[in-house]
Formats: sequence, C-alpha cells, structure tokens
Amino acid sequence: MLFIAAISIGLMVWKGDFIDDIYFRNQLTTVGLLINGSILGLFLLGVLRLIAILIRYRREENAIQRVIRNLNEGASPLREVPENRIISRRYRAMARLHQSNSPINHNALAATLVASESTRSSFPKFINNILILSGVFGTIVSLSIALIGASDLLESSVDVNGMGMVIHGMSTALSTTITAILCYLYFGYFFLKLNDVQTNLVSAVEQITGNYFMPLFQVQTETVLHQFAGLIRSLQGLIGQLRSSQHSYAGLAREIQNSQSAFQDIETRIITALVDVYRTRSEPITDELGDIKRLLRSGFRLPEQP
Repeated sequence: MLFIAAISIGLMVWKGDFIDDIYFRNQLTTVGLLINGSILGLFLLGVLRLIAILIRYRREENAIQRVIRNLNEGASPLREVPENRIISRRYRAMARLHQSNSPINHNALAATLVASESTRSSFPKFINNILILSGVFGTIVSLSIALIGASDLLESSVDVNGMGMVIHGMSTALSTTITAILCYLYFGYFFLKLNDVQTNLVSAVEQITGNYFMPLFQVQTETVLHQFAGLIRSLQGLIGQLRSSQHSYAGLAREIQNSQSAFQDIETRIITALVDVYRTRSEPITDELGDIKRLLRSGFRLPEQP
C-alpha cells in the first residue's frame, strides 16, 4: 500500500501543472473542491480502516502460528497466546462444551466465525461501493452547473460568465470522475486483498480446529474404537513385559536359593573351623588346669577324688 501510494504521489508531483489545471486553476465555484475533497476523505477513512483490520489479522495469524508451535512441542495450546484472539476463543469454547458434555458442532462454530468477521469489513465494503457512485454524483452536480451556465449563455449571447460556467461544470465533472475512479482502483484492489486475508485466516482457524482441537474434545464412535484398539495393543505389550518380568523373577529366585545353599555350606564350614580352633586351643589349658589341681592337692595334702 505504501509503495503504490508513493508512486501515485510521485506522479502527482511530476504532473503538478496538469493536476493544478484540472483541480485548482480557474475554478468559478468551490463545488469541485468540495466533491473531490469528500471523495478523498471517504477514501482515506476506508484506507485507515483497511490498515487497522490488516494489522489485527496479522496478530491473529501470529497467534495461530504460536498455537501450532505449542501443539507440536506438546505444550499447552494457549501458552503465550492472548485471550482476545480468535483461536483462543475457539479453544475455550470447545473446552467449555466438552466439560459440559455437550456435542461440538463444527459447522455452527465456523458459521458463527464467518458472520462475526464479515461485520468487520462492512465499512470498507461500504466505501468500496460508494466511491464510484460519489464520482457519478460529482458528475451529475457538475453537469447541472454546466447546464446553468448554458442557460445563461442562451439568454444572452454576450454573457461570458455563462460560457465560463459551462466550461467549469464540464471540468468539475471530469475531475470528480477521475478522482473517484483512481480512488476506486486503489481501494478496490486492497479491499479484495483484505477479503483474501480474511478468508485465509478463517480457513486456518477451521483447519486447526479440525486437525488439532476436534480430536481433543470431540468423542465419536470411530475415535473411541481407535482408542480402544490402541489400548488393547498397549495391554498386549504390557502382558508381554509382565511375562518377561516373571521369567526374570523366577531366575532371580533360583539364584537366591542357590546363594542361600552356598551361604549355608560356608556357614557350616566356618562353624566347624571355629570349633576345631577352640578345641585346639582349649586342650593345653585343660592339661594345665589338671596339673594345678594336682599341685594344690599335694600341697594341701587333700585326699584324691574317686
């Protein structure tokens, strides 16, 4: 839009004398300025509205791309997505319907979105429709002025003002027609582009709804059967894992039993060795105790025990 506007302004500056001759020089009345100014005013208002809508749709597209990125990353779909975006309102609406166990009618949601977005372009559509009509209106008014000048000219053949009014009327008619056509060409092209952007945005929202949101919230027979088949496959895999785990546990139990038997053998050997060591060490002590008893009996002259 800025590129085409810059080219248009450059052409106007380049042909400034021509623009001055058509629109400003030798104007007997202010009708031409008023009509052309009104056409340009409507044109500028429509362009500003187009820019505002396009900026909003750019933000909506950024939000859609963010939702797709979140879904691909396995995060929450509305992470870092503003609440007032179309995709955010669609997700929350489907979540509320799912929580209330209500069926989700995708066609109704799509029709509601199309109706809501079509109201945003009503003013640009109005401007697009009346630009040509405003040029026609200026032509009619200018021809009326020319007819007034012609009537004055017919009343008096020497009235120069009548001829000037005719020329002024014809010039104003041409200038208003040129202004309306040029504004219509510029505005009509970008109005069509606005409709394309709106259509692409709505289709992107519906595509995400059908591909990502509906499987999350919509419960259908095919979905349930598919999920049940997946559950059965998961259970089969779990049973296989349990069987392999059971075999592993049985082998581990056998190893533990073998280990217990080995531990028992080792324990018996250790006890036997300790007893042998004890016996080996206790025999000299017993002999020494016997010698001490004999010495005590002989020293104290005690009788021998039977």
